[in-house]
Amino acid sequence: MYVYDEIDQRLVDERVRQFRGQTERFLAGQLSEEEFRALRLRNGLYIQRYAPMLRIAIPYGLLSTPQLRKLADIARRYDRGYGHFSTRQNLQLNWPKLEQVPEILAELATVQMHAIQTSGNSFRNVTTDHFAGVARDEIVDSYVWCEIIRQWSTFHPEFSFLPRKFKIALNGAQADRAAVAVHDIGLHALRDEKGEIGFRVLVGGGLGRTPMIGVCIREFQPWPHLLTYLEAILRVYNRYGRRDNIHKARIKILVKERGADKFRDEVEAEWAHLKDGPATLIGEEIERIAARFTRPAYERLGDIDLSTVTLPGFATWLKRNVHPHKVAGYAAVTLSLKKTGVPPGDVTSEQMDAIADLADRYSCGELRVSHEQNLVLADVRQADLVAVWRAARALGLATPNLGLLTNIISCPGGDFCALANAKSIPVAEAIQRRFDDLDYLHDIGELDLNISGCMNACGHHHVGNIGILGVDKNGEEWYQIEIGGNQGEIRPGLKAALGKAIGPSFARAEVPAVIERLIECYLAHRDSDAERFIDVVNRIGIAPFKEHVYGNADQRSSRNQREHALA
Repeated sequence: MYVYDEIDQRLVDERVRQFRGQTERFLAGQLSEEEFRALRLRNGLYIQRYAPMLRIAIPYGLLSTPQLRKLADIARRYDRGYGHFSTRQNLQLNWPKLEQVPEILAELATVQMHAIQTSGNSFRNVTTDHFAGVARDEIVDSYVWCEIIRQWSTFHPEFSFLPRKFKIALNGAQADRAAVAVHDIGLHALRDEKGEIGFRVLVGGGLGRTPMIGVCIREFQPWPHLLTYLEAILRVYNRYGRRDNIHKARIKILVKERGADKFRDEVEAEWAHLKDGPATLIGEEIERIAARFTRPAYERLGDIDLSTVTLPGFATWLKRNVHPHKVAGYAAVTLSLKKTGVPPGDVTSEQMDAIADLADRYSCGELRVSHEQNLVLADVRQADLVAVWRAARALGLATPNLGLLTNIISCPGGDFCALANAKSIPVAEAIQRRFDDLDYLHDIGELDLNISGCMNACGHHHVGNIGILGVDKNGEEWYQIEIGGNQGEIRPGLKAALGKAIGPSFARAEVPAVIERLIECYLAHRDSDAERFIDVVNRIGIAPFKEHVYGNADQRSSRNQREHALA
């Protein structure tokens, strides 16, 4: 866990005092709505459909138990007793009162937390692999590098007013568990033939209205020059990025319009002025940041054979929710926030307190937030796994569906968001109920299903193996279905990809049956139980799925006519 130094704490405390004064002036009528808007956004405060929404930063998804207990207490006293963990590894409160937000930020500061730059046209939370530091395929501890980027990017004067929001993801392992290809900048740690550390640099990825896979502009950037190269990229974007059209302001549009080669040349020309400059990293600085992280005191243990445990349900949970650890005798455990009937990513104050107790007792007082909207206890002794399973099951956090269809990623949708065209949460619940049979789920195998309530794609529907997008047709909620998306190279040969729409959209009530027909088509075409949904889509294309969902040509024609009449 990163521990603040005096400068970190002073920055956060001063920001709290600053925003308290800004809020008081706004409530007194001394600041207009437009003047206050930029100020509140820089402090994570949105005005949503029914109430303000406060987005609290959880840098690279890492939480201590005092911090989680503070979040539980704030949700209980200032909200409605729950929080929502997002795909950006942050926590959102959906019902705070505007006048109380400065007090919430002051309380967060007492446990080294804040909401700085969680919205607005600025650097957002840097995300990474939720198994950082414990994964067996790890190349570097990505937390250290994420913290370096966080300190460099926070309040950076040259990039305080970018053309649009800016998201960076860094992956420190061989498998890409950070979805680096769909970020404004994606960084993938590597070692060259000499064993030196560097980063593959991807630029121009992103989802939303115009989804794109990032392009590689540097195959290997040595670590000392990481920040200067990032600065060169940001300078080119800041100079040429559009500010006249919000839909064309992201860096992905700039890269596409200028072309990858020209953009790369412009970055290289800019970097020529920055290379070896003040932002060049040195070993002592890396060591200083690394020393600010607390580290678990691992015991000398041996691995345990848990296959002999005969408790009903344990073996299934062990297979899906328990993950290998680089230290013998330990494991990482995912606490599922995807129980049927609960909005994906939601957790109550009581559950947060109980999870903090679990982390203190079994996982060195730390936990992680995954971009799949679950929580991870990263340092559990294998001897404690049965006890952790029993406790998690009692809390409703042991659903053994990691990597399966009901582990749905979903935005809050029209139930909360003012931008949404359609609701997401009821669709997620309906699908979960349709596939609530765990035996059937395991027969289907690994499959990612993502839901977004609008084109902003906060539910990352473009990179779901099955993606669902809410659309507005004549004031009614409809849902477009995509298949074939993939977030990144989780295993060799499986590259990041954007899904393709299978055809006309569906009414909400139809969606679970459509998903079932997609599954039927997959099961009919797979070569073996080992061939996953995404593999079949890549092998046979979307046409067989489309035919199975829509039926014959006459049925498709009738459906298209009905949609045309509604539009």
